[in-house]
Amino acid sequence: MARITAGIGCSHVPAIGVAMDTGITEQPYWQPVFKGFDFSRQWMKDNKPDVVFLVYNDHCTAFDASCIPTFALGCAETFAPADEGWGARPVPIVRNHQKLASHIAQSVILDEFDLTIMNEMEVDHGLTVPLSAMFGEIPQDGEWPCLVVPLAVNVVQYPAPTANRCFQLGRAIRRAIDSFPEDLNVQIWGTGGMSHQLQAERAGLINAEWDTTFLDMMAGDPDAARQISHLEFLRETGSEGIEMVMWLVMRGALDEKVTEVHRHYHVPASNTAVGHIILENHD
Repeated sequence: MARITAGIGCSHVPAIGVAMDTGITEQPYWQPVFKGFDFSRQWMKDNKPDVVFLVYNDHCTAFDASCIPTFALGCAETFAPADEGWGARPVPIVRNHQKLASHIAQSVILDEFDLTIMNEMEVDHGLTVPLSAMFGEIPQDGEWPCLVVPLAVNVVQYPAPTANRCFQLGRAIRRAIDSFPEDLNVQIWGTGGMSHQLQAERAGLINAEWDTTFLDMMAGDPDAARQISHLEFLRETGSEGIEMVMWLVMRGALDEKVTEVHRHYHVPASNTAVGHIILENHD
C-alpha cells in the first residue's frame, strides 16, 4: 500500500527561485538562506520519494478573480511552469502520478471534501520554488526526481479556508493515500509563509517569535495550530501569513507524533521570513 513517510514545510519566496535561476546563491545575502537547505537536499537524496503531494497557492496565474477555487487538485499528466510576467522559470515540467491523483480525488470527495478537479493547469513559483529549494538546481531539459501531485489552496482572496479545515483535509488525504493499492513512498509538502506583508502600512512585517512558535506547533502540538484563527494569522503574521494554513494540510496527513529532523529559519529573503521544517512519521 502507499504510505506517507514524511512531511515538509517550506516557504516559497519567489526571489529564492530568481537567485537560483540567475546563479547568485553564493552572494553574501543569499548564502545563509541556502545554507539551511544543505541538510535538506542530502536528506532528499537519502529519502527520495516516489511522489510528492505538494500543497501550494497559485498567485493569479492559473486562477484569477473570475474563478477562485478553495481547493483545486491537479489531475493532468503534466504541469508546465507558468509565465508570471518575466518568463517561465527555467525548470523542468512537473509530471503527475495521475492514478494516485484520481484515487485521491474520488476518495476525498466521497469523504465530503469538495475539490475542483484541474485537468489542465500551469504551476507558478508557489510550487516550483520549494522543489528547487529541496532538490537543488536541475536543468530545464531534465526531470524532477519524483512525480508531483499538486493541490492549490486559495489563500489570496478571503475567505480562505480555516486552519482546522485544512488540517481535516490533510487527514482525508492521508486516508486516501493509505488506501491506494500501489506500493509508493509519498511525502506531503505544505508551502508558503512565513510571516510577511507585501503592502500598506505594515509592509515588511516579520514576526519571528510567532513564526518560531508555529514551527514548534508543527512538530509537537498540531492541535493548537489548527485552532489558529484567520484574525490571529492576519494580526500576527501579516496579510500574506495566511499562507501557513497550507502547512496544516501537510500536518493533518502525518502521524499525531512525528520526529523533527531539520529546521531552518532565516530573515530576510526578499521582504519575507524563510521557514522550513522536515517531519518524519514514526512508522
